[in-house]
Amino acid sequence: MGEVNFHNIDSIVEEIIGGKRIKNEDDTSFLLNTPLEKLQQGALKLQQHFCGNHVDLCTIINARSGRCGENCRYCAQAACHKTGVDEYDFLSTEEILENAKANEAVGVNRIALVTSGRALSGKDFEKALATYRVMKDKLTIKLCASHGIISREQFKKLREAGVTRYHHNIETSERYFPEICTSHTYEDRIRTIKAAQAEGLEVCSGGIIGMGEGWQDRIDMAFALQELGIQSIPINILVPIPGTGMEHQAPISSDNALRTLAIFRFINPSANIRMAAGRKVLPKNGATAFQGGASASITGNM
Repeated sequence: MGEVNFHNIDSIVEEIIGGKRIKNEDDTSFLLNTPLEKLQQGALKLQQHFCGNHVDLCTIINARSGRCGENCRYCAQAACHKTGVDEYDFLSTEEILENAKANEAVGVNRIALVTSGRALSGKDFEKALATYRVMKDKLTIKLCASHGIISREQFKKLREAGVTRYHHNIETSERYFPEICTSHTYEDRIRTIKAAQAEGLEVCSGGIIGMGEGWQDRIDMAFALQELGIQSIPINILVPIPGTGMEHQAPISSDNALRTLAIFRFINPSANIRMAAGRKVLPKNGATAFQGGASASITGNM
């Protein structure tokens, strides 16, 4: 960012509004050293400039649950974990459509079908395509999909069926990723995101904080998303679930989470920073997040 004084938060905000972007090679120590309230004030100014006062809402429907063969340590749906999570096959089009209509009626902007497993394929993928076609015909709400590590050809079919955005988190930094999952790689996730973009889909991608990663891992994740051009970034706060590999992970503080949201706003100023799972650790059930960087939220039963 040229000659920006990184110890003057107001000048940094003005530089960003003027078109500058913080890069990985810049001194980012101000993100950790600035008092939280002051950092949030700057993040709010960026949020209001780039996103206005609108809060973008996206609802998720868990369209296929449980029995996942991957070993993500945080996940209740991994078959290697004993969590008592609901297990069911791909929902009927009728049930999904009813849910989607209810969300559309209350002003939700987008709805996402999410399925467990490494990748949606075969008959279930065909069911998903048929369901998206019906939703496109019957609804005005925008359609999002989250079906794992799928192929470029599948992305093409999703787009043709009416899907406009694909959700696929990178979860954490490249360095820390092997600590949370070994059944697939960080590069698998990056490759999937780029394939979706190559087929003309927007991508929603973020991660989970509070899994034992360091501050630099979060900053690295924010820069990775900047480099990918991601404009919808969900931030989940880990809720340790009994039976998972992270059931004993100590929860992070609300200030820790709020600083993270502000950091993501400074590094990705024009993106929708989207509150997702774990918001109950924040004051006022997450309402404070929207005064310090967050401009969007995932709704629905998570």
